[in-house]
Amino acid sequence: MTEPAHPADAAAGAVALPSRWHRLRTALTDAGSFRGWLIDANDGIVATASVLQGFAGAGAGDRLLLFAATAATIAGALSTGGAKWAEEAAEREAEQRIVDEESRELALDPVGEIDELAALWEERGLTPETARKVAEELTAHDALGAQLDAEYGIDELMAAAAPIWSGIAAALAFVVGAAIPLLVTWLVPGQIEDTVIVIAVVVSLTVTSVVAAQAGHLSVVKVLARSLFVGVGTMAVSYVAGLALF
Repeated sequence: MTEPAHPADAAAGAVALPSRWHRLRTALTDAGSFRGWLIDANDGIVATASVLQGFAGAGAGDRLLLFAATAATIAGALSTGGAKWAEEAAEREAEQRIVDEESRELALDPVGEIDELAALWEERGLTPETARKVAEELTAHDALGAQLDAEYGIDELMAAAAPIWSGIAAALAFVVGAAIPLLVTWLVPGQIEDTVIVIAVVVSLTVTSVVAAQAGHLSVVKVLARSLFVGVGTMAVSYVAGLALF
């Protein structure tokens, strides 16, 4: 005798799990995902550059600066990726709990769930008769999917591997940003290194801020001003802290 399917597994048929190619294409074209990557990259730029400025203010030599920049890049990437993975994993677990709950309610009281669905459509402006008909037709086609979409706005269930890939993407974005001050530390002579780092950070933050603002249809001036204020301010505070503790 075969075991009954878990509600979450049944939901995969009701609310389709997107293919890997679809998820990748969506991530690359989704403005929200793109802005998230730019934010992670900015974090990499600012965090690594600020650590370097703090060590520079304390009078650290080239060897220590290289170690600090490398350590900041590794630790920051792992922290950013881990936080993103944990956030997405928690969101997926919440989705699964909703699926389980809705599946139980449909099994116990299918008529009551149709009533609830019809009431939701009435709240959105349909007449009671039309709302009832829509609820019944949607339920006949895909009962669980109709409930998830109408009540929670879930039209796609997050794939099991999605939190992992989100964490990896966030970590890589951080590394890309951190690579800018890191490469300056490795390649630029020590006597002009601090100045070049500040210039590189300002230029990098300007580029990423403009791109992020355009992707989100936001004010370029406001986004740029916030990014530069945080970035330059964090580096300045770190440098002063290094001077004070030296």
